[in-house]
Amino acid sequence: MADLSDLDMENVLQIDIVSDVVCPWCIVGFKQLEKAITQTGVSAAVKWHPFELNPEMPAEGENLREHIMRKYGSTREQSQAARERLTEIGAGLGFEFRFTDDMRMANTYKAHQLLHWAAHEGKEHALKMALFAAYFQERKNLNDNGILADVAESVDLDRAEAEMVLEDGRFADQVRQEEQFWTQNGIHGVPAVIFDRQHLVTGAQGVDNYTAIIRQLVSGAAA
Repeated sequence: MADLSDLDMENVLQIDIVSDVVCPWCIVGFKQLEKAITQTGVSAAVKWHPFELNPEMPAEGENLREHIMRKYGSTREQSQAARERLTEIGAGLGFEFRFTDDMRMANTYKAHQLLHWAAHEGKEHALKMALFAAYFQERKNLNDNGILADVAESVDLDRAEAEMVLEDGRFADQVRQEEQFWTQNGIHGVPAVIFDRQHLVTGAQGVDNYTAIIRQLVSGAAA
């Protein structure tokens, strides 16, 4: 996605995405949106915002399948079917899900703090993509400071600074305040996509739907 600082924002479609890095439908929705942006040829700037699927998740996390079954009341068969569906959809969008039975749900508060810092460094989008890959493809624990620093370093962020950001929690309050802002404004599920700061679309809508939304917004703005 484009760097906001390099764009004439009057001619750019602003897209804010509220999401969590352990949310499979968030990366699916983004990949669908990314294709729609390419198909329409619009100039778009994406800004990511924090949301925790499980803010009360303990530091040690929980087995992902057991967590989903407990949270949503699904059966093992339904869980497996959902994984297979996500894997198929992801493959069609160029994102590979690598689910395993020992995969764990993680607390993502630290990851969002790191993303907040990365935004100031011009690396928010790169880090967001790297965190999705670290979790869904490499099955990394995104509550581990060392792993988070590794991911930050992989997108050319300063590792030592990343470690300090995680250790001192300098952005913890800002992240919590932003999370509360979105929930207080009615967002209780993700992905939530806000076009042009006024048009909210929830859930992964598919390439065709995102394409139609973007075209409608662009044609409306030009009218």
